[in-house]
Amino acid sequence: MGEYSLGDALRKFLDNSRLKGSIQALQIEEVWEQIMGKTIARYTDKIQIHGSTLYINTSVAPLRQELLYQKENIIQRVNEALGERVIKDVVIK
Repeated sequence: MGEYSLGDALRKFLDNSRLKGSIQALQIEEVWEQIMGKTIARYTDKIQIHGSTLYINTSVAPLRQELLYQKENIIQRVNEALGERVIKDVVIK
């Protein structure tokens, strides 16, 4: 049996658990304002990850439309913030 650091063991555990998406969503929420700016952060209500899809909720119709145009940019920025290619699609609700 090999030796693992605590960080490696936790990463391995999270990779195999259903908690990973929830934890990554929390990580994204913490840096959402830095990633997307103050205005967008203020008017987005909820951020979730299911599988490789990021769900963004907003009740502001013009912002929803703007986010639809920025899908690829959002995917790139979020994956950079997470340090790995996790997000492959974005759904704006």
